[in-house]
Amino acid sequence: MIRTVVLDVGETLTRDDRYWASWADWLGVPRHTLSALVGAVVVDGRDNADALRLLKPGIDVGAEYRAREAAGRGEQLDETDLYDDVRPALAALQAMGVRVVVAGNQSAKMGDLLRARDLPADLVVTSAEWGVAKPSPDFFHQVIGVAQAPADQTLYVGDHPQNDIFPAAQAGLLTAHLRRGPWGHWWADDETVQQVADYSIDSLLDIPTLVNPSWRSGSQG
Repeated sequence: MIRTVVLDVGETLTRDDRYWASWADWLGVPRHTLSALVGAVVVDGRDNADALRLLKPGIDVGAEYRAREAAGRGEQLDETDLYDDVRPALAALQAMGVRVVVAGNQSAKMGDLLRARDLPADLVVTSAEWGVAKPSPDFFHQVIGVAQAPADQTLYVGDHPQNDIFPAAQAGLLTAHLRRGPWGHWWADDETVQQVADYSIDSLLDIPTLVNPSWRSGSQG
């Protein structure tokens, strides 16, 4: 039984296109160059911020983030940044009586931006607001604390094995690996990921069917 669904943010709910494009523009490099480097560090199993460090050795990512915000060129989010399946999938889950939580590695500002979108979710929270980030076990202890359901009845959905699937499973949560974005596609067929993840999905609209196998997206208005 799945009573609560907790979802990652980047490349689960939101496209990262704007995020990386804005960083490329800020650093004065071609967007394709940064995108390619993000792919390279993904394959290498490194932190995605390493793509910025490859472009600008010695960069203080936190300081540059603050400078972007001060210049009015910081994080933004609008409806076009959401994947098309987000609202119907989350709304379907809530209609089933499932608690929906959004919790990912994001800034406090992104938390505000997500809440401003008025998503069909019972709680939206970020790692910055909790003061702990994935893959720390403490992050997933926080997830269990807000789930309002036992860990083995709580499903964590994400695209990144190291940040999402492996630590969530270690915390005792059910897990669904989403084939989306560079991490999701690169690791989707990895044997270890398939063994650890309870489910492998191609769309968030697959999740309501995990809760109720008779549910079909086409039946939703």
